[in-house]
Amino acid sequence: MPVTENNVASAMREGVVVPATSRAERFTSYDVEAFEVPGGREENWRFTPMKRLRGLHDGAAASGEITLDVEAAPELKIETAGRDDARLGEAGVPSDRIAAQAYSSFAKATIVTAPKETQASKPSVLRIHGPGEGKVAYGHLQVRAEAFAEAVVVLDHVGSGTYADNVEFVIGDGAKVTVVSVQDWADDAVHVSEQHLKLGRDATLKHIVITLGGDLVRVSPTATFADKGGDVEMLGLYFADKGQHQEHRLFVDHAVANCKSRVMYKGALQGDDAHTVWIGDVLIRAAAEATDTYELNRNLVLTPGARADSVPNLEIETGEIEGAGHASATGRFDDEQLFYLQSRGIGEEAARRLVVRGFFHEILVKIDVPEVRERLEAAIEAELEAVGA
Repeated sequence: MPVTENNVASAMREGVVVPATSRAERFTSYDVEAFEVPGGREENWRFTPMKRLRGLHDGAAASGEITLDVEAAPELKIETAGRDDARLGEAGVPSDRIAAQAYSSFAKATIVTAPKETQASKPSVLRIHGPGEGKVAYGHLQVRAEAFAEAVVVLDHVGSGTYADNVEFVIGDGAKVTVVSVQDWADDAVHVSEQHLKLGRDATLKHIVITLGGDLVRVSPTATFADKGGDVEMLGLYFADKGQHQEHRLFVDHAVANCKSRVMYKGALQGDDAHTVWIGDVLIRAAAEATDTYELNRNLVLTPGARADSVPNLEIETGEIEGAGHASATGRFDDEQLFYLQSRGIGEEAARRLVVRGFFHEILVKIDVPEVRERLEAAIEAELEAVGA
């Protein structure tokens, strides 16, 4: 029997032990009814507090709309498209019920295109405002970079409400793109986003996820390669406060030879019931010879009562690779670092701030959009002030 989300969920309800399945068998569909309503016991949902999804997983009806403000580089083309546009879905197919619901429920999609062989003169910012407190909305956004184009695109999520979307990044042959997805929602917001990354021959994509606000945020990026020479760098920075749930679920699917992937996510937590989840799945298929991949997750717990789950997974179907590995760690302040700083006359509060800044520095220096980096540094400082670090 083929593995689908339906029959795995059914087997679990009946008490049948389901063996671990390959990520190569991941079920995808545009049809909402192809997915059973998840109950929270499924592997894909076991960390997510289902009651806080506000019905997104069982078909919440849209009751509002998002507002999209665009500040685009003049070289880029901005279009509005219907669901019948043949370009939609090119980067990937929904892999869970909420993503399928979002695909079948959005009113209109936005397509941002960097034309062939153009270099954007400035970063383009798309600011997505939530539908408002107590309202639900669905969306679809696609960023396209044609052959040898270069662009920087920032997706800035702000405001209130409940929002689910699919976001596609279609990176053409030889194109170089940096994408920054910022989740800076109001305290009440719920956001579930499936992001699809597809790289052409010799394409380069830097994909950065920054999660700060919201009641529940779940971002699931999937990277695939259409041809040889693709290079994807997936970076993430998250900071969870009291009661917040932040979940990042990554999948890198190496099905083509001579491609490279690097994943590095770092998070900090503070306050009672602050909860972060990081899942990093990398699959190297039999045809993906000369693959070079590595994934890293680090979590810093600042106060008691916070919890970080980190699950790296690496599946290799061929021995003909350049390299593959993963690492994960969760811990509190490094007492030796604190002692070293205090022994040189730095007060405990200032020392703690320096340790946290140093922890995030490796990610911050890779964010080559000055406005975003400065905003993030200010947000981290505000978080530290809130906890009295």
